[in-house]
Amino acid sequence: MRPTYPDEILVGGRPRRGAGETLVTRDPATGAELARLHAASPADVDDAVRAGAAAAADPAWRDLLPHERARLLVRVADLIAERAEELAALQTADTGKSINETRALVASAQGTFRYVAAALETMEGALTPPRGPYLTMSVHEPIGVVGAITPWNSPIASDAQKAAPALAAGNAVLLKPAEQAPLVSLAFGRLLVDAGLPPGLVSVLPGPGAVTGAAIVRHPGVGKVSFTGGTATGRAIGAVAADKIMPVSLELGGKSPTIVFPDADREQTLAGLMFGIFSSSGQSCVAGSRVFVHASVYDEVLDELVARTRELRVGPGTDPATQVAPLVTHEHRDRVAAMVERAVRDGARLRCGGRVPDGPRYERGAYYLPTILDGVANDAAICQEEVFGPVLVALPFTDEDDLVAQADATVYGLACGIWTRDYRTAWRVARRVQAGTVWINTYKQFSISTPFGGVKESGLGREKGRDGILAYMRQKSVYWGLDEAPLPWANA
Repeated sequence: MRPTYPDEILVGGRPRRGAGETLVTRDPATGAELARLHAASPADVDDAVRAGAAAAADPAWRDLLPHERARLLVRVADLIAERAEELAALQTADTGKSINETRALVASAQGTFRYVAAALETMEGALTPPRGPYLTMSVHEPIGVVGAITPWNSPIASDAQKAAPALAAGNAVLLKPAEQAPLVSLAFGRLLVDAGLPPGLVSVLPGPGAVTGAAIVRHPGVGKVSFTGGTATGRAIGAVAADKIMPVSLELGGKSPTIVFPDADREQTLAGLMFGIFSSSGQSCVAGSRVFVHASVYDEVLDELVARTRELRVGPGTDPATQVAPLVTHEHRDRVAAMVERAVRDGARLRCGGRVPDGPRYERGAYYLPTILDGVANDAAICQEEVFGPVLVALPFTDEDDLVAQADATVYGLACGIWTRDYRTAWRVARRVQAGTVWINTYKQFSISTPFGGVKESGLGREKGRDGILAYMRQKSVYWGLDEAPLPWANA
């Protein structure tokens, strides 16, 4: 199925030509131009904020009961299911991801809306214990207009992860997708309107982060920003939020360790390590990019890992047999290649990959072979900096205390994988490692019902779960006086 490529932004639920610079999106597999559209300008952002504020305050939305709002979210999920193949094909074209993966991401978005709708039906205020002649309650209310800034590596799943709870909470949403891959987000925005949401609630504003993103973050009418992306940008958003006294959720970078103990199931471990780093072509914040293997099995595990990695099928995302698809842009591919070349110059041993694949099938695409390096210390740049590509660095370990110290010896703390049959070892290390998510004998499995986020420079706050809705709300305490007598001081 050839998807239709959107060429207009969405402001207050209405398509229009953006007033910003021209954005050109290209197929990462061929370099061919897909679409050309104009980015959202600060003026477009201002219009979107105004439309969102009016829609959020309109009694037609403001006064909807939770079960009525949930019904609309279920309708969104139904439409995602109806248009699943079109949405998957659009995301594959725009990001280069394999069609199998984009189908899974579309299914994830659908599941997110269904879960959030169900969770919304069960959200409760709290009747708190009184400390006097009054009734005390804690209630939650919408913020108003919120900004949702999402990355290019999994647009529709990330879009849903922010938009569904924000809408459930009663807000209007300004969605800013990455300028490299905005097309599926624009289609998603139109789908939200088609599902029956008041149009003003939804704006999709693609554009450069320094222009469009900054306008959203700085706008006085935006009451919260949820951002997924790089740590440097997250730090800049946090600085603006501090100036505005505005809440933020920041899901940032990672350099996640995976740990292989000698007793680990070999087949399960090898499959998990490869999936953890090479799925999504390594373009994942939780990619297991550092593998620590116990010295007693290091050589045999690494040799087998290298052999299997060489057999991975590299190709266009449209081929269902593809395991490693092209990277999102040629510029990003070149950045990944430069990081590997620098590591080799600095003494790393290249075990496999480390180059663009040969052959006419690959010459125009943003391809890069799955790569494994070793022979470096954990303080090397390749072990400390987020590559965001199909690049794995292997390191041996012998002592558990030293292992944990090395696993934690980065500025990041997003995820960790542990491979062992010993439940005591798994639990002990899982509790010691500094990470927001730990997988034991599995990797990169996600549930919308389970909170997700990082520690250290990997982020602030949590998304998902029932509390993910509350993250887009303000808490209010209500005191209801029950004493018929005046307050005592009035009679003094």
